Amino acid sequence: MEITEHIKYLAYECQLLADAAERSGPAAPVPTCPEWAVRDLLRHTGAVHRWATAFVTERHASYRPFPAEPGLDGAELLDWFREGHGRLVTALTEASGALECWTFLPSPSPRAFWARRQAHETAVHRVDAQAALGAEVAEPAPAFAADGIDELLCGFHAREKSRVRTSEPGVLRVRATDTGDVWTVRLSDQVPRTERTAEGPADCELSGPAAQLYLHLWNRPPAAGGATAVTTSGDQRLARLWRETSAIG
Repeated sequence: MEITEHIKYLAYECQLLADAAERSGPAAPVPTCPEWAVRDLLRHTGAVHRWATAFVTERHASYRPFPAEPGLDGAELLDWFREGHGRLVTALTEASGALECWTFLPSPSPRAFWARRQAHETAVHRVDAQAALGAEVAEPAPAFAADGIDELLCGFHAREKSRVRTSEPGVLRVRATDTGDVWTVRLSDQVPRTERTAEGPADCELSGPAAQLYLHLWNRPPAAGGATAVTTSGDQRLARLWRETSAIG
């Protein structure tokens, strides 16, 4: 997916997030993040946006800690959130292809990394905001969802930080039935190893439309009270292992 597409999705998802947060109110509980209210969701995501913007605009070559979350609430908090989102979109739009700065997942370039990562960061938390509203959760576009699955499996869970580990090795296959994308994840007591292939046997398979798989793999519900279209076949132990250990901290 092109950088410009990621920036487009970033702008779109953030608007949906802000609109849902405004309608639900800052005190509404977030069922997908049980310890949070909507104000916590806005403070966290807004801080992440500012954190990412600083790498792009100030070109930090090494990790920098997250900025402090503000004590704002209500309309002031929403204004702060929207302002930070606008700054991030502008920074990524205007950034040079030669940008050099710190990143934490493999990517063709730092600009490509930050555009992709922030688009999916915002999309997942947009789902949280809509869940807090109790409204239908809008499904991401299939191509964008498949891109996010790839980032999750081949990026986040290729790191030493991944907790998806088991003393009984197994192979988990993830199949997007609408886009044709397939990933094979080899699980053991080591870092998961993911290949973009359908070759070889699998002990467990998760299959469904890319958007539904995206939500499922991020442990988000498909809609308010709705049923998921993701099916699980084979060794349920591996599906349960994913649910219980795959959360990104």
